[in-house]
Amino acid sequence: MTDETIDMAEPASPARRSGAWKRFVPIAVIVAGLAFAYAMGWQRFFSLSFLADRREMLMGFVEANFALSILGFAFTYALAVAFSFPAASILTIFAGFLFGWLVGGIVVAFAATAGATVIFLAARSAFEDFLRERVGGRVKRLADGFEEDAFSYLLVLRLAPIFPFFVMNIAPALFNVPLRTYVAATFLGILPGTFAYAYLGQGIDSVLVAAKEAGEDVGVSDLVTPEITLAFLALAAVAAIPPVLKRFRAGRG
Repeated sequence: MTDETIDMAEPASPARRSGAWKRFVPIAVIVAGLAFAYAMGWQRFFSLSFLADRREMLMGFVEANFALSILGFAFTYALAVAFSFPAASILTIFAGFLFGWLVGGIVVAFAATAGATVIFLAARSAFEDFLRERVGGRVKRLADGFEEDAFSYLLVLRLAPIFPFFVMNIAPALFNVPLRTYVAATFLGILPGTFAYAYLGQGIDSVLVAAKEAGEDVGVSDLVTPEITLAFLALAAVAAIPPVLKRFRAGRG
């Protein structure tokens, strides 16, 4: 038996095992940050009620400090996404309200992609190869298919409003998805929804005023129409055509 064979048969050294916990540090920081945000009650700032109460103050600040407002908003948005705070939809509406649908949509697209990339890297550090090492059979074949055409799969899942945004930021980390593919599919996949919600935000002022005068709360679900949801599903169906055709042709071959 060669020295190389002996080395391969030996278990991991205690030093290597003791250092394995370090890969969980980024995800632990994110979980701790999310818990801290909820403990501080910061979720109250991410609501249309807060926007209705502070709309004049926020609009005045943006008008006087436009560039600073964009930078601050982009940083806040990226931070919220990176810590998996469930506020992407409401913050996108905020962006449309404060900056207009075009500028707001562009800011959100870059900030959301940056924040999603942070949580993806943290999850990949902790759970890389987790799925592949623990499953086999049909699930493993599904994982292989996902990795083979990761861009198309991710694009479809980003377009379709089926899973929460933070779930789709973490789930690809369980597969061997290249960072470049993840970033590109995320950026392109969120564009339709981003601009749709920003457009809702741009026209929400009269709704906020009416709701405040009536003493009623307005939620995001009150603004999203069935037509918008169907449009997202249609986009996802169109994006799903290439990978479906590819698998069909491979099956016939």
